[in-house]
Amino acid sequence: METSLKVELINFTKDCERVVALAAKLCYSESDVQDLKKNIDSKDISGFIKKLTSLNHLSPFEHASFTFGVEGVSRALLAQITRHRIASFSVKSQRYVKADNFNYIIPPAIKALGKDAIAEFENQMKTIQGFYNGWTEKLESGERGNEDARFVLPNAAETKFLVTMNARELMHFFNLRCCNRAQWEIRELAFKMLALVHNVAPNIFTNAGPSCVNGACSEGKMSCGNIKSVREKVKSVKEHSSS
Repeated sequence: METSLKVELINFTKDCERVVALAAKLCYSESDVQDLKKNIDSKDISGFIKKLTSLNHLSPFEHASFTFGVEGVSRALLAQITRHRIASFSVKSQRYVKADNFNYIIPPAIKALGKDAIAEFENQMKTIQGFYNGWTEKLESGERGNEDARFVLPNAAETKFLVTMNARELMHFFNLRCCNRAQWEIRELAFKMLALVHNVAPNIFTNAGPSCVNGACSEGKMSCGNIKSVREKVKSVKEHSSS
C-alpha cells in the first residue's frame, strides 16, 4: 500500500534561542552564568543571534537540539539522511519487524506516467511481497527469517525513524537538502522540517535554506537556474510556519 510523508517536531531544547545567546555571550564576558541569564532579554537575543550568524560563529548553535518523528518515507531516503553523521537516529527495524504487508513509496515521476505505470509499479511491489513472504516461510522462524528475507525488499519500502540534530547541523542539512538539486523526497522532508523549527526558533533559522537564499548558488555549472523561485518558496515556507 502506498504511503505519504509525515513529520512531527517531537521535542526541542527549551528556550533554545536564549540558550544559544547565553552560550555565545559566555565566550565574550567575564560575568558568571547567573548574571548573564539575568541580562538576556528578547531584543538582545534576536539581535545577538543575527550577529552570530553574520560572523559565522556557529558553535553556540550546537547547544540547541531538535527531535523529529518521520513516517511514510522510503529506505532510499533513509540511506541519504544517515549520511548526516552529526545526528542521532532510531529506525524501524526490518530485522525485528516483519514486513508481511509492507507499505511503499511511489516516485512522482512514475505517477506522472499515468495509471498504467502506477499499476505496473504496484504489481512489482506485490511480486516482491510474494518473494519476501516465501523466503520467510522457507527460512527458520523468528528474527533470522526476517533478517535474511529482507534482502529482497526494495528501496521503495516504507520506513519510519526518529532523528535528533542540533541547530548548526540542521542549518547544514537545509543548505544541502532544500536545494533544487536535492532528491525530491528528502527535499520535501527538509522543507517540512524547516517549517517546524522556524516556527519555534525563527531567529535561529531566519537565514536557513539553500545557499542561493542568502547569496550566490553554490552548485556552479550544475545550478538549477531558478534562484528566484527557490527564494520565494523558502520565504513562503517560513511565513506560513509563523502564521
